[in-house]
Amino acid sequence: MPRTSSTSEEAGSPAPFSGDGSLPEFDLSLALLIATVLAAGVVRGLSGFGTGLIVAPIAGALYDPVTAVVLLVIIDSLPTLPVALPVVKLARWREVLPVLAGLALFVPLGVYILKNGDETVLRWVICVIILACALTLRSGWRYHGPRSLPLSFGIGSIAGTLSGIAAIPGPPVIIYWMASTLPVAVVRANLMTLFLISEIFSAGNLWAAGLFEHSRVMLGLLMIPPYMLSLLVGGRLYGIASDTTYRRLAFTLIIASALIALPLTEIVFDWLFSGGRMLFSGE
Repeated sequence: MPRTSSTSEEAGSPAPFSGDGSLPEFDLSLALLIATVLAAGVVRGLSGFGTGLIVAPIAGALYDPVTAVVLLVIIDSLPTLPVALPVVKLARWREVLPVLAGLALFVPLGVYILKNGDETVLRWVICVIILACALTLRSGWRYHGPRSLPLSFGIGSIAGTLSGIAAIPGPPVIIYWMASTLPVAVVRANLMTLFLISEIFSAGNLWAAGLFEHSRVMLGLLMIPPYMLSLLVGGRLYGIASDTTYRRLAFTLIIASALIALPLTEIVFDWLFSGGRMLFSGE
């Protein structure tokens, strides 16, 4: 996900909000964001994950990375309760909790690496690792070793580090649980439970950092209705899809997240969206 300054104006992109800071102006960016949120909600309701992988890079390119993170925290916390709560009872807490602990503790390490390392090099390394893992698992390989607490904590620590570096915490956890022989329903429940709780920690950190600005919050609130609608649609589709379809979708999303996060993709996004705004505005 591209990282720029905390406001659209500082990043050099058009201001996405109305002059009085109330509701966002309806323009091409907002239309594309709504379409993205709708697609992400269906995928999240169906598979238990995917919102961040789909929304973060698109929203970051349309507006700015901070707005993307605030938006995700708002739409991916309370609005997911109708879909997440019914499956929480299926989650295996002995696996969820150590992963969550590792994720929470290692986000600061990722942020430190991001601040002190070369961002472009880090993003290339991360994308290559994610692609290699996803393609290996897609080939049919499965992890058959013990699923101990230290190992689960280690997976969470990798997820937390990646979250701090590039805001992509999902792939390590998804790969870890989907490489097992766990039933699809349990994997889905584990993922939805983990991401729901992790959003609470994220919200607290964003609030403490003073990033819940009025305009960003209003944009997030505006996205809640379409997101909730698409979540329910995805939840309905879950019982229809087969296990094979579910796993194929998961690996496709992991690969897509890696490709979207590539520095080269950011250049393409910037070119497409800047050109689209000029065409839409008639300039």
